[in-house]
Amino acid sequence: MTGSRLATALLTGTALVVLAPGIAVAAAVPGETADPAERVAAAKPLEGKVIVLDPGHQLGNHNFPRRIKRLVPAGGFSKPCNTTGTATNGGYPEASFTWDVALRLRERLQAQGAVVRMTRHSNRQDRWGPCVDERGLAGNVLANGAAADLKISIHGDGSWLRGARGFHVIMPADRSPWTDDIYDASRELALATRDALVDRGLTTATYIAGGDGLDVRRDLGTLNLSDIPTVMVELGNMRNRSDATRMTRPRGREHYARALALAVRRYVHQAVDSSGDG
Repeated sequence: MTGSRLATALLTGTALVVLAPGIAVAAAVPGETADPAERVAAAKPLEGKVIVLDPGHQLGNHNFPRRIKRLVPAGGFSKPCNTTGTATNGGYPEASFTWDVALRLRERLQAQGAVVRMTRHSNRQDRWGPCVDERGLAGNVLANGAAADLKISIHGDGSWLRGARGFHVIMPADRSPWTDDIYDASRELALATRDALVDRGLTTATYIAGGDGLDVRRDLGTLNLSDIPTVMVELGNMRNRSDATRMTRPRGREHYARALALAVRRYVHQAVDSSGDG
């Protein structure tokens, strides 16, 4: 085999089979592909997907009580614009936790080819909102007229119940005319999220959702106003010492981001398979 053919074989995922001294042929390696487009797709599994990340609350919400108490549409009823969120017993705010996890998750999703839209763009004491109606509508209609592929709203819980720890994933109820169009897909996203978190070693909540890590809510504007598959995930109980230890450490927040990135990949893969695309 000439040098040029040898180089071609190496670049296209083939192996050299020696038939006799000085005689060799190129053979395909099982499981390898010679198609550059397929190799790119494997490296960028989220190419072409638009993901909305909703980091819960805003650090400065407590400085704007009148604004965050203003009533806004929430899916057939009204709710306050937003809340201050919770915190660890040591004072680490939920808004800072969700912001950091969202940034880490965004970086991972972008590295896999996704376009990521955020519902807020800062974590500052002199900012508030956005309101839950704006968060719910985010991603329904993009600038090009299309819709995002999914939305994950990131939160931390604040239960004072003794021994309350672990995560749970909240999906919308089946409510016509609000969420009946996204109920099935949101449930699939919720299952993918729950399973990915468990597979990454995280524990389902001991105090809510029956212990299986899945909850259904009909009172959340972020879910009710969405027209794309959407879940809200309470990644842990910030009032629990064990959960708080993970949530306050950069390595712990990276762990959450890695698990959520896995959830997105799995959901997108399932959606592509069920649609028959790819």
